[in-house]
Amino acid sequence: MKNLLLASVMICLFSSCKMASVAQDGMSGEPGFSSLFNGKNLDGWIIYGTEKWYVEDGLLICESGPDKGYGYLGTTESFTNFEVKLEFKQEANGNSGVFIRSSIDGTKVSGWQAEVAPPGHNTGGIYESYGRGWLIKPDPALDKHLKMGEWNQMTIRANGDTVTTFLNGVQMIQIVDDKIGAAKGQIALQIHDGGGIKVNWRNIRIKSL
Repeated sequence: MKNLLLASVMICLFSSCKMASVAQDGMSGEPGFSSLFNGKNLDGWIIYGTEKWYVEDGLLICESGPDKGYGYLGTTESFTNFEVKLEFKQEANGNSGVFIRSSIDGTKVSGWQAEVAPPGHNTGGIYESYGRGWLIKPDPALDKHLKMGEWNQMTIRANGDTVTTFLNGVQMIQIVDDKIGAAKGQIALQIHDGGGIKVNWRNIRIKSL
């Protein structure tokens, strides 16, 4: 009886450790990655501006509001060296982006944006807001890898002064920049101004480098 009880305790401990490991790996189950979006609410994020950010059917959705202004959803944590992966599906205009090592005051953002935009508008390129503007644009021939109206996977790797972006497994750009290398800050999703924009997001996860 004692042996049976001990075995039961060991099984429970093993199961608990396994479940903790899965949780640490994030929703995707990828080793080393943790989830930034829990699929239920906006815990861990801060809304900037008056545009709409909400969760529906497990998806994170950004949508233009009546003010048709810029809007951001930033992490409560700051990050330096990391690889972030996420999936997005654009509806309507679909002009958005993923900011790294950024800081936000109202709707003024300082940082670097990996572009998410309709076909022909440099998805995967790096833009410096309120600074030098476009730092690097992808080769136009790579734009064919963007699937408008379908789910796309974007990966952004920021390690020291080097930033690399991937769209659906294809490298879009790589840039080495001292200013980026010296920064630390939030990861933030953007909704562009002008109205008529809606983008769905899911499986947002991060791994420290």
